[in-house]
Amino acid sequence: MKQPSPADGADGADGADGADGADGALACAECGARVSGDAVPAARLSWVRGVERGDAVWTCDACARTHLRSIEGKLDSAWW
Repeated sequence: MKQPSPADGADGADGADGADGADGALACAECGARVSGDAVPAARLSWVRGVERGDAVWTCDACARTHLRSIEGKLDSAWW
């Protein structure tokens, strides 16, 4: 399985990173928690980014911990 690279736009530099608004705010797809401003860089490190139907979605660290088994179950067997 080919791993995404920054050249593929996987770093979010193409603007398709799931950010909510012009300020780059992020919203959790599960609980709706929002992060904006100076907290966004830290959230990008601790939140989970996924792709659903071609759109980037973010899951906050609390929801990611709660739903870890479900997230792992969706990974390709090549990851294991």
